[in-house]
Amino acid sequence: MKQSRMNIDLLFEASWEVCNKIGGIYTVLSTKAKTLQDLYKDRVIFIGPDVWDEARPCPVFTPSRSLLRGWLAQASLPQGVSVRVGRWNVPGKPIAVLVKFDGMYAVKNEFYGEMWRRFGVDSLHAYGDYDEGCAFAHAAGVVIKSICDYSGIAGKNVVAHFDEWTTAMGLLYVKWQLPEVATVFTTHATCIGRSICGNGKPLYDYLHGYDGDQMARELNMESKHSLEKAAAHQADCFTTVSDITADECAQLLDIRPQVVTPNGFEGDFVPAPAKFDKVRRDARERMLKVANSLTGKIYNTDTFIVATSGRCEYRNKGLDLFLDSMHALSAMKPAEKVLAFVMVPAWSKCARKDLESRMRLKRQRTPLPDAVVTHELYEPQGDPVWSRIHGLGISNTGHTRVDVIYVPCYLDGNDGIFNRDYYNLLIGMDATVFPSYYEPWGYTPLESVAFGVPTVTTSLSGFGQWVLRSFDNQFEACGVNVIARGDSNYDAVTDAIARSIRFLTVCDHEQRSVISKAAMATASAAAWSRFISCYEEAFAVALSAAAARNKK
Repeated sequence: MKQSRMNIDLLFEASWEVCNKIGGIYTVLSTKAKTLQDLYKDRVIFIGPDVWDEARPCPVFTPSRSLLRGWLAQASLPQGVSVRVGRWNVPGKPIAVLVKFDGMYAVKNEFYGEMWRRFGVDSLHAYGDYDEGCAFAHAAGVVIKSICDYSGIAGKNVVAHFDEWTTAMGLLYVKWQLPEVATVFTTHATCIGRSICGNGKPLYDYLHGYDGDQMARELNMESKHSLEKAAAHQADCFTTVSDITADECAQLLDIRPQVVTPNGFEGDFVPAPAKFDKVRRDARERMLKVANSLTGKIYNTDTFIVATSGRCEYRNKGLDLFLDSMHALSAMKPAEKVLAFVMVPAWSKCARKDLESRMRLKRQRTPLPDAVVTHELYEPQGDPVWSRIHGLGISNTGHTRVDVIYVPCYLDGNDGIFNRDYYNLLIGMDATVFPSYYEPWGYTPLESVAFGVPTVTTSLSGFGQWVLRSFDNQFEACGVNVIARGDSNYDAVTDAIARSIRFLTVCDHEQRSVISKAAMATASAAAWSRFISCYEEAFAVALSAAAARNKK
């Protein structure tokens, strides 16, 4: 077992995504857990929202009657706040406390007033999910205080780590009620930076001209921005996940993070070598079967399969660039038939019934209507991916070199068409493309190289910048091609992506093997065992600041 370079008696980490898979932060926490457990066995307590019930139980949480039993027996929590204690069923199986937080709404106004008086948090302009996030964060802070009061923390090193604005109220509560506890706040993406990009505004060419407070007013983000900014300034250590986001924080939050904590990785989900080839064949067969059933075309086993995936943010995730680059690739006449998938959850109803029926039959030779999409959409014309596919004239009919298939659903193994989870499809691909415009880190390309699947990403992602600092920017050297992207070179990036994929289509078996091994080596270099030292540095900074505060 690895020994930590510092003594931490108790480490809390609060996040909306503890035992609650919503996005990339879940991957951060669930893969980091094993390394934290190796360092601080069962002195780590993850705190997440209890958003589950008997009809919809949490699939990754196992309750325990013995864990924290002494505290539970005497814990006095506010009315409407309750907890369940157990294990988070991810590698390391850390202790998790799930918190019901409904009771916090009754004291919302009083609490918001206290946060305004103490920290200048403006909750007057709140809307949407602000109240929900703050109610959970407040309750998480109350739970942390209750555990600390029971355990006794005098003379102990205790760290409370909060992720994203949704837990920021918890950090401020701990700062107020438990000044002896060291606090860490991590923003994985600033509210204002994401909103600027999501509203189609250029972020990078004009970054140093933006004022975060002014943009918050313009974009109706005042409360979230105010809360996030307060937490960043009040934390004993403020961190973010990449240098590119550190620059963003410095400009929009008026504070540069003390430590950059890149997102590490655990490749436990990659099949063992003895099973790898079989799982890959199964994945390819399934994707080619779906394509044949949808388009009526026969796809040979050497069809080149490429995909993009992730959150359905059309511009931020570069879905526009992916579609345009596949259109450009078609004009370049790649050496092999290319099948391109866009795997992003959107506003879909269900699996297409006609496609479901066809999947049970043998090979088809006629296309289904609208042979570009696997699931029914509520409003196809309002879906930017569907609209762009049709706007480019892509129909997957006729003799084309590149076919594009839109998969607008969560690939959880029960989607009705693939019935495989995402990882059990990713392993069957020949390449992936993640041409992000706004990507503080970027787990999707890292997941890709873990399976030995080469990937294309951009210099606007934290992962892309890490690759540029760490390796030669060539497929053969690292399995990754990082393309320089800015606010004014869209067409050049489109062309570069198309040429990168075309290069991979003409590689022979030996070249592909070299690239695949290089990709896996890159994933190994991003293991949590290597990156966890950045978090240890953040904990040390926080503990030092807390110690100095408590000497006064």
